Amino acid sequence: MQKVFIDGSAGTTGLRIYERLSSRSDIELIKLTEELRKDTEARREALNSADIAFLCLPDAAAIEAVSLVVNKNTAIIDTSTAHRTSDGWEYGFAELSGRRERIAASKRIANPGCHASGFVSLVEPLVREGIIAKDALLSCFSLTGYSGGGKKMIAQYEEEGRDTALDSPAMYANSQSHKHLPEMSKICGLNNLPVFCPIVAPFYSGMQVTVPLFESQIKGTAENIKAVFREYYKSGLVRYTDSDVGVSLYSNAYSGRDDMQITVSGNEDRILLVSRFDNLGKGASGAAIQNMNIIMGVPEETGLDI
Repeated sequence: MQKVFIDGSAGTTGLRIYERLSSRSDIELIKLTEELRKDTEARREALNSADIAFLCLPDAAAIEAVSLVVNKNTAIIDTSTAHRTSDGWEYGFAELSGRRERIAASKRIANPGCHASGFVSLVEPLVREGIIAKDALLSCFSLTGYSGGGKKMIAQYEEEGRDTALDSPAMYANSQSHKHLPEMSKICGLNNLPVFCPIVAPFYSGMQVTVPLFESQIKGTAENIKAVFREYYKSGLVRYTDSDVGVSLYSNAYSGRDDMQITVSGNEDRILLVSRFDNLGKGASGAAIQNMNIIMGVPEETGLDI
């Protein structure tokens, strides 16, 4: 039986991981009392006693937690931004080519960001296959529920008598310096950062990431893109679905789930690549548990909602 520790179990991602794991009989959760959960020595002991440790912490605290681990057998799954582009860390998006095998063999896995998960699922396979050039100038529109902002934002949106401005979608990170941008370009092998437009809207969870393309930006056709997605996403928690252009795509369609749907719509001149999932599921805790399952050698969907 694998021993698992969640460092930062009081946060949104940590709580959801804890909820998913608490009913599993194939793991033993290492728990700290409320008094000890921020105690460095108690955390050090728990981290080094674990076969698998989840870090659900701010970046600086995640870096500190890694420094506490001296047990070479402890596998770390970091859900923060801290190590997503770091050498020696495997990017934890299993469905990308070759990554499932590298995750299984790694002791350091960086869980993807929620916005980044949608972008890389759409762009990385097309860059790898030469349909999108590495020097392409891309844009990305990403719509998310407010739970992605953590406890403070959740409380803000759910407060009685909240500011009426929160009744409408809000564009943020307008300086083009969003923390997910480095992993979006590096993991996809792009030479340029995309123009990124993240939007938070007044619904709890769900995410819809769109990458628009002109025909002149690709080598091939929309049908070539669909063929790549069908081949790439035969297994795992991501699946390609042919799009019905007459049907609206709702951003919360995958709320509460841990899988992801990819569609291609538009026409031959202007193409829309769309990824839909739960920002707390495949965009956070669901992906983290999927990575744990891969390390353990059990079916990837174990304990997940798909």
